[in-house]
Amino acid sequence: MADMAVNILDIAFKNPVITASGTFGFGREHADFFDLSRLGGISSKGLTLHKKDGNKGIRLHETASGLLNSIGLQNPGVDAFIQDELPFMKDQGTVILANVGGGTLDDYLKAIEKLNQTSVDMIELNISCPNVSSGGMAFGIRCLDAEKVVKEVKAICTKPLIVKLSPNAENISQMAESCVKSGADALSLVNTFSGMAIDILKRKPVFNNTIAGLSGPCIKPIALRMVHEVSKAVTVPIIGMGGIMDYRDAIEFIMAGSDLIQIGSGNFINPTLSLDVIDGIETFMNEQGIKNLNEIKGCLGKETFFN
Repeated sequence: MADMAVNILDIAFKNPVITASGTFGFGREHADFFDLSRLGGISSKGLTLHKKDGNKGIRLHETASGLLNSIGLQNPGVDAFIQDELPFMKDQGTVILANVGGGTLDDYLKAIEKLNQTSVDMIELNISCPNVSSGGMAFGIRCLDAEKVVKEVKAICTKPLIVKLSPNAENISQMAESCVKSGADALSLVNTFSGMAIDILKRKPVFNNTIAGLSGPCIKPIALRMVHEVSKAVTVPIIGMGGIMDYRDAIEFIMAGSDLIQIGSGNFINPTLSLDVIDGIETFMNEQGIKNLNEIKGCLGKETFFN
């Protein structure tokens, strides 16, 4: 039988499938559909130091094979998460990642200090948030900005630190190297791509903020390429994501160099997609005689891949 377990940074995942931040809430809604303990892990909804109500106007807009979103990091804030949501999540018998964002470096640091005192297993640092101190450009666009926030966070963070990369970075491989140099223990990628939609009858953008985040199957080929490039540039563990809709997609990301994968927009289409992917990976491994995922992780060009 195939062994689907993955161990990174001394954290044991029963399988490589994590539900991505912003697409699974805190797990409560999906607990009505399946046993959450079957998941490898859950990444929380993006958390900020204080409660955020999110953006006004239209928040979701479907595109060809994709989804544009302008949610605006709506969340209850770190304190409410710790009090109201984390106890439920920890009872589910899976690895818990706390995804953290912020508009200033100070926001990040204060949020991390609070989460240090909790039972979350890992921190996933979202550097795609607009940096209000530099005119709104995301922390994860320029290497120097990313280096500063990662270095400061790592200095106080007592949990394994995953940095979630933006595909809108000037150079994704250089960004990955900068984050690792500054202390990232692992990387997750990719976050959403910048996109927009126009209402031709109203002759105006669909979203109040004009620009929104694009996810879904349409981004998978680009996300896969970025994961492959980053896996060649750094040696830390990688969590790959971007348009995964079935087990084949997940295996592609693992073969491209991912240790683990995250499922995002697909959760909206099929609430049990994560379980389908887990079962599909296991069946594939058994059929192909693959004993553990290390046999195929980053296997491109390796003769040992072929049976």
